[in-house]
Amino acid sequence: MIEFDPRTLNNPRALRNAFGTYMTGVTVVTAHDDAGNPLGFTANSFASVSLEPPLVLVCLANTSGNYATFANTKKFAINILSEAQIEVSNTFARPVEDRFATVGWQQGPNGSPILNDVSAWFDCNMFNTVDAGDHLILIGEVKAFDNNIAPGLGYARGAYVTPAAEAKALSKRSGMVVSALIERDGKILLQDDGVGGLTIPLTDDVSDGASAALTMLIGNSGITAEPGFIYSVYQDGARKHQHISFLCQAADGEPANGVFTELSETTLMDIADPAICTMLERFAAESHMGNFGVYYGNEVSGEVKPLTTGS
Repeated sequence: MIEFDPRTLNNPRALRNAFGTYMTGVTVVTAHDDAGNPLGFTANSFASVSLEPPLVLVCLANTSGNYATFANTKKFAINILSEAQIEVSNTFARPVEDRFATVGWQQGPNGSPILNDVSAWFDCNMFNTVDAGDHLILIGEVKAFDNNIAPGLGYARGAYVTPAAEAKALSKRSGMVVSALIERDGKILLQDDGVGGLTIPLTDDVSDGASAALTMLIGNSGITAEPGFIYSVYQDGARKHQHISFLCQAADGEPANGVFTELSETTLMDIADPAICTMLERFAAESHMGNFGVYYGNEVSGEVKPLTTGS
C-alpha cells in the first residue's frame, strides 16, 4: 500500500514541485486592453481541448495584473514559444512596464497580438471562462493558427528544456552513430543504404559532436529541418557503437537525397538494419496514436519512456 502524509496537501511548495515534474511547453498569452494596447503574460498551463469545435485553454492566476482584461476580453492569442525564445518567456513573466518594447509582433488575423518567430500561434475568440480555485481558465475557440518547424521551448522542474541544447551537451567521442528521423506529414525521409536497401540519414563521423553531425545530416539531405528531441538511444552490441537518433520536423520542399515515404509493411521490409527497422515500426505506431516516447536499451530490447501524451 502506498503511504501518504495528508499534511503534504497543506504544503504548496511540495505540490508545486510535484506539478513541475510534468514537462510542458511555454506560451505567451496576448490580447489588447480597452485602449488598444497590447499586453500579455507567460503561461505553461496550456492544453488543446477539442478539434470540433477547435478549442484550446490556458490558465490565468487570480492575482495577475492582467486578470481584469483577460477575464473580460472577447479575443486573445496563445503563442507557443520556440526554444530560442527563453528571454521572451522571461520578459512576459516579469513585472516589465512595456513587455512588447523588446519583442517583434504583428496583428493576428483575428485581431490579437502574434509574436514573431514562435513555433505556433492560435488566434482565438473567447469561448468560455471557468473559475477554478486560484486561477481562471480561459477557453478559446481557434479562428486562425499557424506553425513552423522550430522546436518548442519546454519547461520542467523549474528549468527550461531545449532539444538543441540536449544535442550540444552530448560528448564528442568515438563509437557513436547519429541518425536523423526526419518527418513530414507522417512520412519519413528514407535514403539508399548503398547495398540495395533503405535507411535513414546516419553517420559515424561525430568528431565535432552529435549536434554538428546532426546538422550535417540535415544539410546533406537538401531539406530544411529543425533538430528535435532525442527519439532513441541504444547500444548496438553487434556493431560496437551507441546509436542516437533525433526526431526532426521537415519544412516543405523536395529533398536532394532520399524520398519522404510512408512506413508501410512493404517499405519496412526494405530496411536492412533490424534495429532501425524496429525503431521505424515504433514511430509508425506512435505517430498514429499521437504519443511519443524515448527508447533506451540495446539493439534487441529496451524500454520506451513516455515523453508526450496526445489529447
